[in-house]
Amino acid sequence: MDGLNIRNLKKYKDFSKKELGIRLARLMRIAETEKIPVLVIIDGFESSGKGYVINDLVKELNPKFYDVDVFDKASEEENLYPFITRFWKKIPRKGHTKVFDRSFYFDVMSDPNMSKKKTRQRLESISGIEKNLYDDYTVIVKVFLDISQETQKETIKKYLDSEYNAFYVDKIDLEQNENYDKYKEHIKYVLEQTNFDFAPWNIVDSTERKLASKDVLGLVIEELEKGIERVSTKREKGIRLKRSYEAKNKPLDDLDMDKSLSEEEYDEVLKDLQKQASSLSAQMYVKGIPTMLVFEGVDAAGKDGAIKRLVKRMDPRLYTVHAISAPDETENSYNYLWRFYNKIPAKGYMGIFSRSWYGRVMVERVEGFAQDNEWERAFDEMLDMEKQFHDSHGLILKYFVVIDKDTQLERFKAREEEPDKQYKITEEDWRNRNKWDEYITAMNEMLDRTDVDYAPWIVVAGNDKKYARIKVLKEFIKHAEKRIKEIEQEEK
Repeated sequence: MDGLNIRNLKKYKDFSKKELGIRLARLMRIAETEKIPVLVIIDGFESSGKGYVINDLVKELNPKFYDVDVFDKASEEENLYPFITRFWKKIPRKGHTKVFDRSFYFDVMSDPNMSKKKTRQRLESISGIEKNLYDDYTVIVKVFLDISQETQKETIKKYLDSEYNAFYVDKIDLEQNENYDKYKEHIKYVLEQTNFDFAPWNIVDSTERKLASKDVLGLVIEELEKGIERVSTKREKGIRLKRSYEAKNKPLDDLDMDKSLSEEEYDEVLKDLQKQASSLSAQMYVKGIPTMLVFEGVDAAGKDGAIKRLVKRMDPRLYTVHAISAPDETENSYNYLWRFYNKIPAKGYMGIFSRSWYGRVMVERVEGFAQDNEWERAFDEMLDMEKQFHDSHGLILKYFVVIDKDTQLERFKAREEEPDKQYKITEEDWRNRNKWDEYITAMNEMLDRTDVDYAPWIVVAGNDKKYARIKVLKEFIKHAEKRIKEIEQEEK
């Protein structure tokens, strides 16, 4: 375990666990008051006493403000989603503490035969979630309980000899002990690769469980004290942001807005394209390919109309359309990506987002709902989420529908005059229009920085609705066919 933080077990040996627990409870109350989320990860060799340590860790805490989540191998249903999704769903909300018994590390550590590619992808996902949470003012404490092969063997035997404790032993305990050296080498590699400056590992010798438990209590106290100070200081003084971004492309400035289709041209191709789109959605269901379609754009550009024509002939059981608006109170109590991880489609299904996580770098940026450092780092955070989805054999396609300022004004006025469309126009739409140039600047940067091979942007000229709808269908068909072929090649 060279290069890792090996804990000094003697540091807290003269303290009582109750005393340490009370100190920890005081700090947890401060975190709750200051709305600071806390994530404590307890991992380790099997039969190393994780349950024992966790029991002491939470004994003096207020049950209202903490949860313990236990993670084993992903279930059949959980395997329908990208690897990191089930952990994102369990992140702590502001002011709450989550203790993970095992964690996203268990999946990797418990499989020394995992391919290098899959291991790399899993560790990248883990790095992404931890960095995102850390930057979002979460205190992260990671503990690994270390025991020798002989100690593990003795513990397993004690459990098996007790009719009340035998259930603590399962296949992985026996497998790990029998192949201890192989597992240890693999686990050491995982620990070294994920010993991040912002979330380091703390290695605790768990041979003597009482000493180990005291040490874990002590180190969580230490890390929480530092974490609370870090968060409080940054919130009070803010973060100085020096932006280095220089525009390489401004996609909206060069878009040909005069593209159009006649009624005859539109009617001639529409039904056939819809049939093709429907057939492809069924094929992706059969092949277990999940799809995320993002629709963003200028207000009144026709996003919802394009979605309606796209799914016209698809089986409605295979897709869900998410109309994304401002986050509610519950959603605001979590990291901004939490609500979107809860909407990621399962294998074979399609999630369509009318507005999306990209609001972070458009509306929240322009309107000041997110601080500069928050929306600036969001570019990488959102791409990380999309990369995870793509690596899980998913198709992600992002449409940006554009109209010019004059066309927008015409549509706004038409919405106000037509009773059936008045719900589509709000005071917020008019306020946003007054910041047209600021929004265009933000949109250009977003398109420039987040147009990637695995999650491309399709910029659609929307002055003519018929042209825009056909463009959306054609692009979906093209990219769906391509993704199906890619998955078929990977599976050969």
